This record gives sequence, structure tokens and C-alpha cells, in this order.
Amino acid sequence: MKEKALEVLKEYNKSIALVRHGIGVGGVMGYFAEEAGENVDYWTAVGILHDIDYEMFPEEHCKKATELLKDAGYDDDFIHAVVSHGFCLVVDVEPQLYMEKVLYTIDELTGLIGAAALMRPSKSVMDIEVKSVKKKFKDKAFAASINRGVILDGCKRLDLELDVIIDKCIKGMRSVATDIGL
Repeated sequence: MKEKALEVLKEYNKSIALVRHGIGVGGVMGYFAEEAGENVDYWTAVGILHDIDYEMFPEEHCKKATELLKDAGYDDDFIHAVVSHGFCLVVDVEPQLYMEKVLYTIDELTGLIGAAALMRPSKSVMDIEVKSVKKKFKDKAFAASINRGVILDGCKRLDLELDVIIDKCIKGMRSVATDIGL
């Protein structure tokens, strides 16, 4: 399932940064799935494909995804999970399931963690700590395009503290560190 998801992602995204972002989000989703006793491959594929339409159709982000994923053979539940990560940003499809709430919460956070890792001498997630990420999270000028409101809303939806989610995100990103260049 992961290999197919990567193939489909690369069909619509040529940007190495977007492919790496998909892999990173997939790694975090897989980490959360494993902790929850859920289907790791399925959750990872949802994470990998969450931005399937972003490069080719930025103005239709999360809207064009439905068509692209249907064409690739994904079912309505998978598509809903992918599309719901854009809730209140580009679509009004609300995340309902635990998996959808995780994706909604961690998408922006993986970007923040990646940016924070690149500021470190190691340029790696392997030695980054929660407190370092939290400090960058509080600095609104750092990675200013990251929507911190979505992350905080996601924390509420998951009923988890920001520190806990940051820790899980770091661990999930570490699982794919080589693949994402961090």
C-alpha cells in the first residue's frame, strides 16, 4: 500500500520537497497508527497522499484530490480522510475519525519540525527535542506560514497536549528520517 501511495504521489508531484513532506507525514501517521493498534499501512498511505493535488492544482487543493484518488482506486473513506486535513483552510470537510484528526493536526506540525531541524547543526530530526520545537512554535516569525491555530485546534480535537503531539511527531519523522533528508 505504501509503495502504491508513493507511486501515485509522484505521478502528480515532481517537487522533491512535496514528496518528502508526504513521506514525513506518512511516517508520523504510521507512528500514530501503530500506537493506536490501527492499520499502519493504511494510515501511512493516507499521510503520503494527503497533498496529492497540491503541486498541480494549488487553487483546488483538497478539492481535486477526490478525483485523483478515485482514479487511483481509493475508496470514499480514504478520500474523506485525505480531504479532511484541509478543514477550515480550503474545505469544510471536518475531520471525524481519530485518523483524520491526527492528519489534520500533524500536517502543519511536520513542517514546523522539519524547519526547526534544518536550523540545527545536525540538520536532522534525530537529535531534536520537544522543547526546541515548542520554542520555535511560540516564535510566530519562525516558519511564519505554518498555521499554529490548526495545530492547536487539532490538539483539542485529539484531547492531547501540544508537547505530547510534538513528541509523537518527532518520533514518527525519525522513522523516515533518511527518506525525508532529515
